[in-house]
Amino acid sequence: QVQPVESGGGLVQPGGSLKLSCVTPTRFFEYYTIAWFRQAPGKERERVACANKADETTDGSSTVLADSVKDRFTISRDYAENTVSLQMNNLKYEDTAVYYCAAKIGVCHGGLDFDYWGQGTQVTVSS
Repeated sequence: QVQPVESGGGLVQPGGSLKLSCVTPTRFFEYYTIAWFRQAPGKERERVACANKADETTDGSSTVLADSVKDRFTISRDYAENTVSLQMNNLKYEDTAVYYCAAKIGVCHGGLDFDYWGQGTQVTVSS
């Protein structure tokens, strides 16, 4: 059973930073694509960032970021710790959402077809 576990959410002022972590405690971590999604109240779930496994790419890149965050967020993998982190800088009010980590076998693309989901962590951007 693959069960991602998120941490690092909280309350931050506009312009501030947060780092979310997703631990996927499986010895098969290296085989999984890991992504971060978010869902704001009344809105559909959207993919924020995605990290392919080491030997796969999407359009030549190991990571994919949504246009709305690509200049502010960074996704990275730590294979030793089975962790994927989402560094979020220059946060905006519209980044407020529940952030979910998800895992699947297969490359990053635009879909929600991930097999394993965490419980989510709340990020609130407010002054």
